[in-house]
Amino acid sequence: MNQGSQILLRVTSDHHLAEEWELVLLAQGLSPSLRWTQDGVVLSVSEEEVDRALASLSAYERENPRKAAERVEPMGSGSLLAGVAVALMLLIFFSITVQWLPALSWFARGSADAERILQGDLWRTVTALTLHTDVAHALSNAIAAALFLGAVSSMAGVGLGGALVLLAGAGGNLANAFLHGSPHVAVGASTAVFGAIGILGSLGTIRRRRRALSRRRAWLPVAAALALLGMLGSGGPRVDIWAHLCGLLVGAVLGILIASVTPRAPGLRIQWACGTAAVVALIYCWTLAFR
Repeated sequence: MNQGSQILLRVTSDHHLAEEWELVLLAQGLSPSLRWTQDGVVLSVSEEEVDRALASLSAYERENPRKAAERVEPMGSGSLLAGVAVALMLLIFFSITVQWLPALSWFARGSADAERILQGDLWRTVTALTLHTDVAHALSNAIAAALFLGAVSSMAGVGLGGALVLLAGAGGNLANAFLHGSPHVAVGASTAVFGAIGILGSLGTIRRRRRALSRRRAWLPVAAALALLGMLGSGGPRVDIWAHLCGLLVGAVLGILIASVTPRAPGLRIQWACGTAAVVALIYCWTLAFR
């Protein structure tokens, strides 16, 4: 693009980067110019200096590669829809178990009864995640599940994210059963919600450290996860703080494992496989409950 005697070389929205380019060219004895426009900062040189300027910038960038900038991964529409779908499923299942078909022994067969879990009814660790005692319980967990499952899905993918959250919730219920022994009965998706928070904390921390961010900032997701546990998981006489803590810890371990195995969300085939496995596992556990 010719602008009089000046040739446009590059445009950037980062004025620090533009000034860095300018300094590189000035150090080579060239005469660059910067202009601020609606599209960003424009770097130009005279027509006679174009070849030398391009060669100088290329050599500088080969010797000084820029680190990937920190960014917050946006929640895509697929992740948001996955969270909303799970929230709707929890509300519909609440209507079925409490309002439409209350005569069936949903809670007797599906609750996280610690004694029965330790005796071998492991399906209860999964089925209990779908049971809620009242509207407020179901609605609060549905909203939390939509938010945090969506966040996990934006980092790990919809299928893998859903499978991880389900596994974290089931693992949290199992650990809670070992912790309490009998008698102890729990229901609700909050253990899985805190599992999602644990996954976000550990996965976010590891990914931040890999991006060569400062150590202090890399631990921010863990601090946020613990803060959420304190704010959401420890209030009220009916809150099972140990179940929340177990879910958080199991989720944190899963996040570390996934971050170690794959640095980014896997492909579509694995996402479908993980999502299908999660749905099949949920259906199979309820089948075992009513056999």
